[in-house]
Amino acid sequence: MSATRLLVLGVVRGYGRAHGYLIGNDLMSWRAGEWANVKWGSLYHALKQLTKDGCLTDETVPPARTDYTLTAKGEQEFQRLLRDALRRPETRPDTLAAGLAMLPSLTREDAVALLRERLAALEARRDEAREEAAARADPSHVRELFGLWEHTADSGAEWTRGLLERLEAGAYPMSGEPDSPGAPGSWVILKLE
Repeated sequence: MSATRLLVLGVVRGYGRAHGYLIGNDLMSWRAGEWANVKWGSLYHALKQLTKDGCLTDETVPPARTDYTLTAKGEQEFQRLLRDALRRPETRPDTLAAGLAMLPSLTREDAVALLRERLAALEARRDEAREEAAARADPSHVRELFGLWEHTADSGAEWTRGLLERLEAGAYPMSGEPDSPGAPGSWVILKLE
């Protein structure tokens, strides 16, 4: 899954209409280049590909700017990518990070359900790795690999339990709640003084 694709769709969705520089400026201010490997070139490639795929429409605005809007297909793709990012543990953290950046786009109930799926998958991975490490005899040093996977899954499960507790306690305004940034077109473009 592409974290860049999810982030680009999410930012366009958040603003309702956005140009490449606005999207990139937001993502770079979030330091997405570090945690999701988003670069200016990959951003513009994603915009072109998402437009080609029918997820975005583009419109040239004089003098030479292109604005993008989300299509119905783009909303479906955004929802699919966001839900997968939260429910499926991946080896690389970039998709989860992208999902967290767009978390308020979901209702609290949906986010909790998806994170419970993630928790169950992480606990299953932890248990499988533990069993594999115990059963592994030769070469003995390979047990360390399974130990690493067990530790990674266990710490991921612990973090997920904490996020679930915070969400269930009412943390963060989610879609449909007052002050939520989760509705399409709800983001405000900040004017710098």
